[in-house]
Amino acid sequence: MKLRIALSALSAAAVLATPLPAQAGATDMTDAAGTASTAGAVDRAGAAGTVGAVGTPALGWELKATGVTARLRGLSPVSRDVVWASGSAGTVLRTVDGGRSWQNVSPPDTAALQFRDIEAFDARRAVALSIGSGTDSRVYRTEDGGRTWTETFRNDEPRAFYDCLAFFDRRHGLAMSDPVDGRFRILATEDGGRSWRVLPSDGMPEALPGEAGFAASGQCLVASGSRDVWLAGGGAERARVFHSGDRGRTWTVADTPIPAGDPARGVFGLAFRDRHRGIAVGGDYRPEQQSPSAGAVTGDGGTTWRPATTPPPAYRSGVTWLPHLPFAAIAVGPSGSDVTYSGGRRWETFDSGSFDTVSCTRDLSCWAAGEQGRVARLKLKRPGSG
Repeated sequence: MKLRIALSALSAAAVLATPLPAQAGATDMTDAAGTASTAGAVDRAGAAGTVGAVGTPALGWELKATGVTARLRGLSPVSRDVVWASGSAGTVLRTVDGGRSWQNVSPPDTAALQFRDIEAFDARRAVALSIGSGTDSRVYRTEDGGRTWTETFRNDEPRAFYDCLAFFDRRHGLAMSDPVDGRFRILATEDGGRSWRVLPSDGMPEALPGEAGFAASGQCLVASGSRDVWLAGGGAERARVFHSGDRGRTWTVADTPIPAGDPARGVFGLAFRDRHRGIAVGGDYRPEQQSPSAGAVTGDGGTTWRPATTPPPAYRSGVTWLPHLPFAAIAVGPSGSDVTYSGGRRWETFDSGSFDTVSCTRDLSCWAAGEQGRVARLKLKRPGSG
C-alpha cells in the first residue's frame, strides 16, 4: 500500500538530538539490572510518576556507528552482543560484539526492497520480511549469519501487502498482510521460515473500510508465549487490535482509544509482557498533526483497552517492555523516546532523538533503530556519576 511506503519520506528532518554519550558511571541495562537496589529505586520512583528522581538512574541512548544511511525499521536483538537490523535499500545489518562493529549482510540483488521487519534466532539464523504490493512482499532466510540467503516466500497475490512478521519460537511464525477480500491475510510457517502457507481467512473478522497495517516498526504483529498473537490495525474509522490464541487460525477484535478516522492514524506498535498485559502506541504519523491519546493499555489480553492517563506527547511507532522491571516500558517515534514505570498508564519523555523501533533482550539489553542508519543502545547513568 502506498501509504506504508510514504512513511519513509516524512521525517528526514526529524533527527533532532544527539543521544547521551557514554560517560564514566554510565552502564547498559544489563549491568545496571545486576544491582537489586538500583532496579528497585527505578520501579518505586517510576510508580510515583517521577523519572530521574533522587536515586533513580537516568535513561539515554548511546549511538552506534553502523556505516549505512538506510532507514532501519526492522530490529531483532538476540542478546547483549548479537543484534540484527533491517530497512530500506535492501539493507540487513548484524553485530556480534554489542554494536562496536556492524557487518552489512544484505541479501544480494535486493536494493529495491524494504526489509521492514526481521526476526533473528541467534547469530547465524534470521528471517527478514520485505514489504510492498504484490511481489515486493517476500521472505528471506539465512542460516550462516547473512553470508547467504534463501528466498522462501514471494507473494503472488497483487492485492496483498505484507507488513509484519512474528515468531512464537524457532519453528512457528506468522506474517500479516493488509486485507484481501475484506480480511487480513495471515501467512504461517512451521519450520522456522523455510516454507510458508496462507491460512484460511474464515476465522478472521471482517476488516473495516480502509483498515490496514502500518509497516513502521515491525511491531504491527507481535507474539507472546507459544500460541498468542496480536495484530494492529489503522487507517479506518476505529483503531483496532486483533487477537488470536491459536497461532492465527481464529481471531477476535477490539476497539482501542488510539486516534483513528484517517488513513494516517491508528495503532502502529504493540508489546505484550505476557498473554494479559499489553501496550499499544500510535497516533497520526504526519509530523504536522497532533497525536493526543497516543498510548493505550490492556490487562485482559486485548479484550478491552484503556487510554493512558498521561500518554506519550506525540505519535509513537515502536514500544517494548523493559525485561527486568515488571511495569516499565519504552516507546519511540520520530520526535522522541518515552518511558513508563506504570505499565503504560503514565509516560515521560527522556530523549528527543528520532527512532522508529525499539526492542529489548532477555539478558536486559535494549536497542532502538531508525532513519539515517541510526542504531542506539540504552544506557543508565547512575546517580552521582557526574
